[in-house]
Amino acid sequence: MEFKKVGILIVGWLFIGLGILGLFLPVLQGILFILIGLSILSSRITWVRHFLKNIEGHFPYQSERIEIWREKIKSWFKKD
Repeated sequence: MEFKKVGILIVGWLFIGLGILGLFLPVLQGILFILIGLSILSSRITWVRHFLKNIEGHFPYQSERIEIWREKIKSWFKKD
């Protein structure tokens, strides 16, 4: 269980790091990677979840994308 939590945190922060690089490099889609990273981290970190709820009203299109990714990510880690 602990290994899974650490793995999710590493993957989430990796996506955020790629997103930050993508803001400066034309090859990567920075915002997309940041949103994916935030979606991954929101399952484990409460301040990320609160942050996403706060921006929901300001950017409804992005919040819809975040919810889609959140559901996809939850389905990846569900126990069968």
